[in-house]
Amino acid sequence: MNHLVEEVFRTEGVPEFTFVKPPNFGELLVDIRNPGKPVIVEGQSGTGKTTAVKKILEDALPGAGFEYLSARKSKDMPRIIEIANNAPKGRFVLDDFHRLESALQAKIGDIIKISAEEYDDDTHPKIIIIGINRVGSELIQLVHDIAKRCGIHRIEPASIESTTELIKKGEAKLSISIQNHEGIFRETRGDYWLTQQACQSICLSNNVIQTQQASRRVEWKPDELRTRIVQKLEHAYQAAVKEFCRGKRFRATNDPYLKLLKCVGEQNSSIVDITELANANEEVRGSINNIKEKRLSNLIESKPLCDQYFYYNPETKIFAIEDPALFYYIKHLKWDDIRGECGFRAGQKEYDFDFAISFAGENRVLAEIIATQLQSLDCAVFYDEWFEANFLGKAWQKSFASIFGEKSRFVVCLLDKYHAEKIWPSFERECFSPRVAEAAIIPIYLDNTPIVGIPNDIVGISFKKYQDFGDDLPNKVTDEIIFKLFERLEGV
Repeated sequence: MNHLVEEVFRTEGVPEFTFVKPPNFGELLVDIRNPGKPVIVEGQSGTGKTTAVKKILEDALPGAGFEYLSARKSKDMPRIIEIANNAPKGRFVLDDFHRLESALQAKIGDIIKISAEEYDDDTHPKIIIIGINRVGSELIQLVHDIAKRCGIHRIEPASIESTTELIKKGEAKLSISIQNHEGIFRETRGDYWLTQQACQSICLSNNVIQTQQASRRVEWKPDELRTRIVQKLEHAYQAAVKEFCRGKRFRATNDPYLKLLKCVGEQNSSIVDITELANANEEVRGSINNIKEKRLSNLIESKPLCDQYFYYNPETKIFAIEDPALFYYIKHLKWDDIRGECGFRAGQKEYDFDFAISFAGENRVLAEIIATQLQSLDCAVFYDEWFEANFLGKAWQKSFASIFGEKSRFVVCLLDKYHAEKIWPSFERECFSPRVAEAAIIPIYLDNTPIVGIPNDIVGISFKKYQDFGDDLPNKVTDEIIFKLFERLEGV
């Protein structure tokens, strides 16, 4: 029988001829078949979670009537919300569960708990949840005692044996013999989708587009295969990578997102805890810590193309590249080329922060308003309260000396009698006052107190009697401070 190569080595949908069952396929099938048992399926991107579930529903339970919904699809969200709020009778597959807000996850977790408790009552929905790593443990944290009430299955990447099985199934259908199965496994690292893509690319490079009349030996070279796949993926993913790397608001010096993506591409998994990633990579620690609280989630939420391909949970600090094809593309990018194409400047000194704010405690309200508004413009800001966790166990004195003395592009100092008198502001001033000569200090004058270390002729921003502004203070800060600071930054 004649078969087309794209039918045999499928890169979209459920493979018909080259599907390989994961080791726990039987256990998963039994739990899905069990009418009263909720099911959680988790694993990293590319392990075939959705494929395994769909294969079971198509082959073993073709008439079960499951409704498939994905949190990545906006058209499915009203139905998912309805399920969370009303628990309608029926059978549902909820894919990309990790993308739902915590409140929705908790509601669905409660439904699962009740469904499992009232096993013999068929008025409750049967729910299958699919998500990336840790979705099961995160759901357990939201809804206690759920673990013993439902089936939790982790789908692992393919082994060398599973990869070989997949390849051999395809070889039999196309009447070919692909050389070096182990080399394909080393290239794909057990990613089922990528194995399909690699085999299809190898076939096409050898002009195998359908079943051969006579058996053929098919050769390939790793470098040529990688180049072929990356070139094929470039049209689909280059725009998304650039959108992410350039940040919410592009500046030629604002590259922490590029550094994060490059670092993720150097990992074995497309799902990472970015706090752990930062701690393990000193050269990008400052950049990652700067964006992990708010800026990264703001970027993804503000750009639909980024939201389509990247996932970040600011509570757990889990970052994921959910498309295995995109992860492969990122792993093999020429980052110097991407840096240039994005418009980032090369050869300049790098700073952990665009602005560090020095202030006395009496002016904390003003300092926080300035920090928050700068952060909304995608600026890297050191405001002490935001970074307390990063410095646990460390000496503030040494850390502050580094931040105000060298790691911040500009120091914004809120100068008044309190800044002149207090110990910590005075110490910070000792650290940053030598940088007056390099025009790195931007004073905001809150009164007329002379300040040691700050010459009287430095041009700053006058913001005296700001406490009289009341509820209009944020607007005044925007008009009289933020616009000027951002204009100064963009002029670098």
